[in-house]
Amino acid sequence: MDRAVVAMAMRDRAARLRPGTTFCPSEVARDLAEDWRPLMPLVREVAADMPEITATQKGNPVDPVTARGPIRLGRV
Repeated sequence: MDRAVVAMAMRDRAARLRPGTTFCPSEVARDLAEDWRPLMPLVREVAADMPEITATQKGNPVDPVTARGPIRLGRV
């Protein structure tokens, strides 16, 4: 999967958010592939490289690549 395609899907999902809401990275992966689980590391890597996307875990900012467990993504 191309990183640009993942970034576009993430921007699209973020653009549809209501203010103050977040989404799960798996939502982006599910938008891109039926077999979405293998895409999860790439989705997290792309999120880490996007300055307009923030990652949180239990409400605290985290690095989406190194965070273990579920995270949420949202607009900065």
